[in-house]
Amino acid sequence: MDKDTQRLLVRKALEMRGRAYCPYSHFAVGAALLGKDGTIYTGCNIENGTLTPTVCAERTAFFKAISEGQREFEGIAICGGHEDREPDRICAPCGVCRQVMMEFCHKDFEIILGISEENMVVETLETMLPYGFRLDEQM
Repeated sequence: MDKDTQRLLVRKALEMRGRAYCPYSHFAVGAALLGKDGTIYTGCNIENGTLTPTVCAERTAFFKAISEGQREFEGIAICGGHEDREPDRICAPCGVCRQVMMEFCHKDFEIILGISEENMVVETLETMLPYGFRLDEQM
């Protein structure tokens, strides 16, 4: 993925942080997922007082895309941090989100961990989840 596309995804993920519902952790996360057809699906974390029903930004974006028929993805940007401040460090996806990515993405799927449009780390799914579970042998 080219740098301009990575920057666009980080910008969208940063915007989505503003929509996060995080009254318990005060940790706002936004995600921007790029479908193979160029469509960008966004998500934010949505918390719940009993915690178990809480959903991460990454899964929100994936489930939105999947529910709209998208099944092929190129990359995702994730930006997170305290809701009252700009991000000051990378925010990596949790294990559950990595496993959801494993279900729908190839091993070279790009995971962009953004602090800003100029400050980001790009990893692959294989690097982030080297022994992920997958029923088929496509990995």
